[in-house]
Amino acid sequence: MEKKEDETLHVAMFPWLAMGHLLPFLNISKLLAHKGHKVSFISTPRNIERLPKLPPNLSSSITFVSLPLPPIPNFPPSSESSMDVPYINQQSLKSAFDLLQLPVTEFLRRSSPDWIIYDYTSHWLPTVATELGIKKAFFSLFNASALCFMGPPSSLIEDARTTPDDFTVVPPWISFESDIVFRYHEVARYVEKTEEDVTGISDSVRFGYSIGESDAVFVRSCPEFEPEWFVLLRDLYQKPVFPTGFLPPPVSEDHEDDGDATWARIKEWLDKQRLNSVVYVSLGTEASLLREELAELALGLEKSKVPFFWALRNEPTRSEPLIPDGFEERVGGRGMVHVGWVPQVKILSHESVGGFLTHCGWNSVVEGLGFGRVPIFLPVLNEQGLNTRLLRGKDIGVEIPRNERDGMFWSGSVADSVRLAMIDDAGELKRTKAKIMKGLFGNRDENILYVDELIDYMKSKGSSHVG
Repeated sequence: MEKKEDETLHVAMFPWLAMGHLLPFLNISKLLAHKGHKVSFISTPRNIERLPKLPPNLSSSITFVSLPLPPIPNFPPSSESSMDVPYINQQSLKSAFDLLQLPVTEFLRRSSPDWIIYDYTSHWLPTVATELGIKKAFFSLFNASALCFMGPPSSLIEDARTTPDDFTVVPPWISFESDIVFRYHEVARYVEKTEEDVTGISDSVRFGYSIGESDAVFVRSCPEFEPEWFVLLRDLYQKPVFPTGFLPPPVSEDHEDDGDATWARIKEWLDKQRLNSVVYVSLGTEASLLREELAELALGLEKSKVPFFWALRNEPTRSEPLIPDGFEERVGGRGMVHVGWVPQVKILSHESVGGFLTHCGWNSVVEGLGFGRVPIFLPVLNEQGLNTRLLRGKDIGVEIPRNERDGMFWSGSVADSVRLAMIDDAGELKRTKAKIMKGLFGNRDENILYVDELIDYMKSKGSSHVG
């Protein structure tokens, strides 16, 4: 009988069509490939093009499987990612994604992997995998506390929370004290603004089936950071739950080929700034702020007198200018504004950057704290409010004060929050805490140990390939 160490797994990966999902799926693919396993990474042509080039030593172990995305009505053919489609039209993107079921099934039938690791949107995939005799794991890019707030699969499928107020209270299955809940505005604005659900399947139901019908759940976090939540999660799910660690990204590999010219221009500006003096401002690839919110954010950065680099999402559908007239002239060389994609990991790794004004998406949290940057929270959508509560509960970062009901904030509170995080004496402990977190979020060696445990589990459930 062959030794277990010699077994080679063939693992298929199928992430949701968002960069904050594609990149962590690729990072875990690389860790599997480093250990000698074979990976088939399934996505659409344009999303695969956006990913960083594979290192030569891994290119024979990871195969990209490119499946064309059916066209989305009223959107250009190049719309393949959540950043190509306005937030209110995300259900149309999911509808197109669901039409990948047939080609994905055909690929799995032909290639017969040992495991498929999939995302929350693929509620139909566990049934397909079971029929084909393939083991299946749901890989959560949401942390354990957010998953616990969402609840057990039965509650997710029931989808009983229907009003914004339902999400502002601790659910009954959390028996210990917790303040990890949404604020009213974090739910209300996006419940009202999302189009009618053209897929017929809510996100809650997608999560419910993706989790409930999996053989195991992998979570992008670790018990050292949220111990009580991992204990509760295993109890809620009644199945194996494995931390993957934080999967800190490699600095050298930011996506998109046109990044070099962009990065050269950004780096030239950052090189002129003092150590830890710059606050990097980015609210992700999906969120859109209202015009008055953008104006208050700009004015707050101006009032703060702190150097900043602001990456603004390109929004072709927006008619009004993204920033107030004369803003760039007034801030002069102290601030740089860039519209469009930027190499976020390279920016955060630059020694002049000390803080990160972020929407608090989990991917951005991991990247920022992985370099010890002080987070300044401005949650906008999805689970970002829950992440903010988790981090603030551990005295990490600064949250910009807002109106509880409508979410409005003002330039004065933006300026105060930025100064507290970056320069005020009162924020010294925040800066120290962020540097301590770098040892946890940016620890690659620790991360590899988690992935080793996960691989051992996958092997123990059977591999049809022997190396």
